[in-house]
Amino acid sequence: MAKYEANLVVIGAGSGGLVAALIAAAVKAKVILIERDKMGGDCLNTGCVPSKALLRSAKVANYMSRADEFGIEPVDVKPVFKKVMQRVQEVIKTIEPHDSVERFTGLGVECVQGEGEIIDKHTVKVGDRTITTKSIIISTGARPFVPPIEGLDNMSYLTSDNVWELEQLPKRLVVLGGGPIGCELSQAFSKLGSQVTTVEMMSQLMGREDSDVAEHITAKFEREGIRVLTNHKAVKFVEEGGQRVLHCESPDGPVEVPFDQVLVAVGRKPNTDQMDLAKHGIKLRRNGTIETDDYLRTAVPNIFACGDVTGPFQFTHTASHQAWYATVNALFGFARKFKVDYRVIPWATFTMPEVARVGISESEAKEKNLDYQVTKYGIDDLDRAIADGEAHGFVKVITPTGKDTILGVTIVGHHAGDLISEYVLAMKHNLGLNKILGTIHLYPSLAEANKFVAGVWKRENQPHGLLKWVEKFQRWRRS
Repeated sequence: MAKYEANLVVIGAGSGGLVAALIAAAVKAKVILIERDKMGGDCLNTGCVPSKALLRSAKVANYMSRADEFGIEPVDVKPVFKKVMQRVQEVIKTIEPHDSVERFTGLGVECVQGEGEIIDKHTVKVGDRTITTKSIIISTGARPFVPPIEGLDNMSYLTSDNVWELEQLPKRLVVLGGGPIGCELSQAFSKLGSQVTTVEMMSQLMGREDSDVAEHITAKFEREGIRVLTNHKAVKFVEEGGQRVLHCESPDGPVEVPFDQVLVAVGRKPNTDQMDLAKHGIKLRRNGTIETDDYLRTAVPNIFACGDVTGPFQFTHTASHQAWYATVNALFGFARKFKVDYRVIPWATFTMPEVARVGISESEAKEKNLDYQVTKYGIDDLDRAIADGEAHGFVKVITPTGKDTILGVTIVGHHAGDLISEYVLAMKHNLGLNKILGTIHLYPSLAEANKFVAGVWKRENQPHGLLKWVEKFQRWRRS
């Protein structure tokens, strides 16, 4: 075309789309951001923000129930679920201005409400408006995947999208799925008073994590009264004798689980099925995500994708990370292209205790046949954790045998999602355990666990030959 209305059109105002639009506006490009529903996408409205607000209320209830541990008169904990959910909505409303049309308009982004339809590689239609653009970024996110289980459609099931509309606490809640969303919500509802049963088809909760992590979390859930059914496949939902029942298959035979409401948390599905991208030559992977190259380009060179709609990670911070590469390559790729960097991607599951990881796990190291070493420090030994009444969990570091290079770290413990940041920085800038060991860590703090695990590694890799010589030398000096 001789002339374009915009340098960049971004479809989807979730985490990836907002960052992409912000970056484009910052470098003075004409950018149009299209959103069919709410600004902020899943993260603000149905994901990260409401779930962490709910978990905070659950954590407060948990501490109240433990009052006697801290020398405080025991209290009768009575969560008022309606007020808890009101607080969740208030938190969303407080954060909402960060992602609002007003804010982004003020920063130079044109925001358009409606369904964005790609007409051709340089044209996007929204309602009656047709926009011509040099480049396009697709950032339409994902939604909860609902498996085709017999009878589920008759159960008025909950997902991470609509659970925030609840006003009454379910007395008996079945959570389908033992991944991050399922585990977080299982524990939150349990601490707020629901009788929770978590059903997972795989052999453990948190399938991406090592077995010692899953065992720690499972044991914690069961101590708290959550019924954990791993190796259980949901077969059908029925109403029997006036109550709802989930029928499962397990290695020990059929299992029936009575319940009042069911929350489906078995994964997420990319929002690509209604975009008819194939007609433009844009390819999809088998899981429905958009296929992109190392520069986040689709098969159409001026159309890019970022966030959950392309994967491979479904995290808010990864979507933002990808958005930088997609935007810079879309606007300046004619001069220089930047390969997206997935070397150091952290994540956390905000259960109690939290589980955080960056890099490879022990099981992944085994699968890759690496010559590796595992170093572990038990947080039950940490002074601050003991003082806080949170003396549980561990830090586990994977390194090459005999070397301090950090290949991966898993932390299970209080504030693990914060503690992992030191390792993210270290891995990003190629700093090893010796550097962490040589860094002063504030006492008493949870962050000392990071230094102490480095100390464990150092002791396990002592230069024994040199130390024997030093011992002889010191003995000679005493003579």
